[in-house]
Amino acid sequence: MRAACRLSLNAVTLAMALGAAAVAIANPPERLEREALRVCADGNNMPFSNRAGEGFENRIAELMADEMGVPLTYVWAPQVMGFVRNTLELRVCDVMIGVAAGYGFVQNTNPYYRSVYALVVPEDSDLEVASLGDAALTGRRIGVVAETPPIVPLRRTGARIEGYPLMVDTRVRAPVRDAIEDVAAGNTDGAVLWGPLAGYYAARQDPPLKVVPLVDDDTGATLDYRITMGIRHGEAHWKDWINDFIERHQEEIDAILTEYGVPLLDRHGQLLDSQAGGGGA
Repeated sequence: MRAACRLSLNAVTLAMALGAAAVAIANPPERLEREALRVCADGNNMPFSNRAGEGFENRIAELMADEMGVPLTYVWAPQVMGFVRNTLELRVCDVMIGVAAGYGFVQNTNPYYRSVYALVVPEDSDLEVASLGDAALTGRRIGVVAETPPIVPLRRTGARIEGYPLMVDTRVRAPVRDAIEDVAAGNTDGAVLWGPLAGYYAARQDPPLKVVPLVDDDTGATLDYRITMGIRHGEAHWKDWINDFIERHQEEIDAILTEYGVPLLDRHGQLLDSQAGGGGA
């Protein structure tokens, strides 16, 4: 009986050791020395990033690499379903520069900006609204990206929705740019889009379009989001370093974002003082 117990105990011990080894292989220890800043990014996703380094996430990544004193390298992939699995989880890169707080597939750093959805209209438009529940939107043709928060309140208000796809291969399609160009061409009365996209593309129309950040929306829809950087779970030292970087370089980061027309909110959900008079674009 004792021999059988010893055999059973040995078997359990061996299974636990093998399990621990498998976990260690699947989750190797955090790298404390980094020979490069390896960024997971979409190569055609302005104003966030592109292969030419023209996006604001590219600019922020350059700041980080300079601070670390290492080269900046990228792993490019369309930011569609499977992006995290095919980049960060494969350990071919170490950070995603822009991730909404609470995104469960990554470990979030502290936020480095907060922005809000915005209404984009022609400069001479008579559509003056502060909320997606405003009756002035009833019957108006409004562009919205599919499955984004503005759709439900706009439908309740009676707006005529012009939809654009959410998940696309950015090498082939640019739905937000299409939505903005439809406003400029008069095909739609306006568009409600994520603030960084709205500000960037509206400023590039001739003449530029007006951007109205929806900071006073009262429909209950979640329209403002904190944006973090995303890293792998279990990398505490890397997270601490990035959080410290964000804190020390916040003013430089804000200046970059403002240059790209990103509507920036303070901790109370209101436009930063530097943007409050400019409509966020």
